[in-house]
Amino acid sequence: MFEHIVLLKFRPDASTAQQEDAVRRAHEFKDKIPGIVDLSAGINVTEEVEHTQGYTLGIRVTFENQQACRDYVQHPAHQNLLQSIGPFVEGIIVMDYPS
Repeated sequence: MFEHIVLLKFRPDASTAQQEDAVRRAHEFKDKIPGIVDLSAGINVTEEVEHTQGYTLGIRVTFENQQACRDYVQHPAHQNLLQSIGPFVEGIIVMDYPS
């Protein structure tokens, strides 16, 4: 298995609806992109705001293997999401590791 974790920091002018749409579209990846074993995504609700550094959306995807993760990055559904939210995002953190 291979884990892919993404944290997004939206610009202050990004609406709640735009953030929720990103979550909804990320959930759709599981049915559209081959090699995904599990996926979770959501808006940060932590009470430890001092540790968030402004990151408000988290996505975790478990893949069958590292190649499936590589294929996902190039998949049109993933690329479409990136293009649609790009103007509203001011920071992104990505971490990949074998599990």
